[in-house]
Amino acid sequence: MDFEQVQEIRLRVQAPLLMIHNNREFYVTPDGKLDKLPGNACQVTKKDLKETLEYMSDYSLYAFEEEMRQGFITIQGGHRIGIAGKTITDKNGIRSMKFISFINVRLSHQVRGCADQVMPYLYVHGQILPTLLISAPRCGKTTLLRDIIRQVSDGTGNVPGMTVGVVDERSEIGACYQGVPQNDLGIRTDILDCCPKALGMMMLIRTMSPKVIAVDEIGSREDLEAMEYVMNCGCQLIATVHGTSMDDIRQKPVLRKMVQERWFERYVVLDNMGRPGNVAEIYDGRGTRLYSPEGRSYDH
Repeated sequence: MDFEQVQEIRLRVQAPLLMIHNNREFYVTPDGKLDKLPGNACQVTKKDLKETLEYMSDYSLYAFEEEMRQGFITIQGGHRIGIAGKTITDKNGIRSMKFISFINVRLSHQVRGCADQVMPYLYVHGQILPTLLISAPRCGKTTLLRDIIRQVSDGTGNVPGMTVGVVDERSEIGACYQGVPQNDLGIRTDILDCCPKALGMMMLIRTMSPKVIAVDEIGSREDLEAMEYVMNCGCQLIATVHGTSMDDIRQKPVLRKMVQERWFERYVVLDNMGRPGNVAEIYDGRGTRLYSPEGRSYDH
């Protein structure tokens, strides 16, 4: 088995051990093999899950209390451990979590060069264009965003690098561990880790003077208000959103405004064909297709 193709490992108490490998679902057998039948899989016990969580937290789970309130912890290597169970709340929201019975291990993979195909479409006269990546889950949008950030930060070819500010709300882009990014986001990149997107975008504008801001999984009205502020400050934006097509985005009430008002000059639509971050289509701000699923490029 090629572990570079492992995307998720899911442990649920009293359920079979499950793995997502190369976008396909498999069950893990007691001898460590992959099987398509749940009846042949290991059955996860409370003890298994408890030991797994203790091991991943280096037997110091209390040190991750703040992250756990957000439903995940990030471990060395940038891998994110999503957790679910009984939440303890107060007037300020979620205070802690106990009886953790579900774990989702999302393995961090950096694919350098996966953005090579799209980079020529994202620049005009050496200037990066505001870009939105549209992708369904598990199509590699964060992987592609990560490499775009790296290339914009370091510079490509005759295009000089630029200062990039990243708001990494779920620690998935930079995969910071104790404040240090485990993924290479370029030499001119500053990261706000575990920070809400809307708040983080405002903070970066005020404190780090970025020329580009990158965020993952926009969607709320607060996100759009912060994005509008960013663009009014003359900063370019690179973002991702869940969706399957341009039409899908136009039909979402919160996102329709940004399409109609042409906040973005490039839309990159991903699919799950082939490698992570596979590009299906690229459009300009007017909705003109620049790149087709068949690989045909249009004048850009």
